[in-house]
Amino acid sequence: MHAFTFQTTRSVIAEVGATSKVGEIMGRRFCKKVAFITDKVILEYGLADAALAGLKAEGIDVWIFDDVVADPPETMILKATEDARAAGVDGVVSVGGGSSLDTAKLIAMLLNTDQPISEMYGVGLVTGDRLPLVLCPTTAGTGSEVTPISIVTTGTNEKKGVVAPQLLPDWAILDAELTVGLPAAVTAATGIDAMVHAIEAFTSKIKKNAVSDCLAKEALRLLGGAIHTACRTPDDRAARSDMLLGSMLAGMAFANAPVAAVHALAYPLGGHFHVPHGLSNAMVLPYVMEFNAPEAEGLYAEIAPIIFPDLKGDAAALTTAMIDKFKGLGGELGMQTRLTEVGVNHNHLPMLAEDAMKQTRLLVNNPREMTQEAAHMIYEKAL
Repeated sequence: MHAFTFQTTRSVIAEVGATSKVGEIMGRRFCKKVAFITDKVILEYGLADAALAGLKAEGIDVWIFDDVVADPPETMILKATEDARAAGVDGVVSVGGGSSLDTAKLIAMLLNTDQPISEMYGVGLVTGDRLPLVLCPTTAGTGSEVTPISIVTTGTNEKKGVVAPQLLPDWAILDAELTVGLPAAVTAATGIDAMVHAIEAFTSKIKKNAVSDCLAKEALRLLGGAIHTACRTPDDRAARSDMLLGSMLAGMAFANAPVAAVHALAYPLGGHFHVPHGLSNAMVLPYVMEFNAPEAEGLYAEIAPIIFPDLKGDAAALTTAMIDKFKGLGGELGMQTRLTEVGVNHNHLPMLAEDAMKQTRLLVNNPREMTQEAAHMIYEKAL
């Protein structure tokens, strides 16, 4: 057996309606006033109501920050931390998508340390510990509730990651009620994002291990089996629950066997064109897989029939068929599928390829060595 280390969130609740238990959980941590990190849409649609009511029932005061935006900028995180500190909070709760959860993780950390965020970027550089933290995802995609990772957009539109075990929350709450009614395009993009996490974990070059492999395979079985139903029948709570569980398992997998070139090429699309992270991953996925196939064919063939049970054939046939399936999946589910649809043209490709190569933390995990020329080619195929 290869030696490996595996870490994940301490406790998980998977139950429809479980966000009502947030107050009870924070009360057990003796919290008196919590920072509630979310965005205005979550509040407007009432998705935070159960959690807020639970906190109120426990007599816990709440300071709400609802200005989270996609691709959270460093300036936003620092201002929120400053205001939360002034409010005197002693715990952090987030109900929201990946951007809200990532923001909450960093705020919980920054509130309890004097270390500046500039010294945290990278792997294992965080010192100290965070405040009590509970995360409740409203999309089945990022898996942020079980990853020790927060992605930040700096002033240069470059995405940087803070990777440290202290960012893992005390509790992750998987409540399918929070995802009911999500538009099909959002459900599809976040679902494919979760598939990317599992696929890249399963093919990760450096830290792939037996536990992450098991989690990735089960994640792909759940996601592949539920994504069409979740998109076509938005209130199907069984499908929504499978999507949330699959997303979480994929998050556990890639938190320990890190993602690679798909994410490296997706990040510049978010930084420069504000393409939602799941959509940018979905757009480049099949073309990165084509590039990786000479080195990863055997692994791709192993997972192809798990995602798409109708696929048959030898390793080469399974790999090609799976890539073709992913090329068509986004369109089937109502997503944008081409980079030109989000404002990218040929003139942008050199900049995108150059920025993708800065993601060395991710590219070292890719099964095939990525070059700037190859990145340019992949973007061109995805136009």
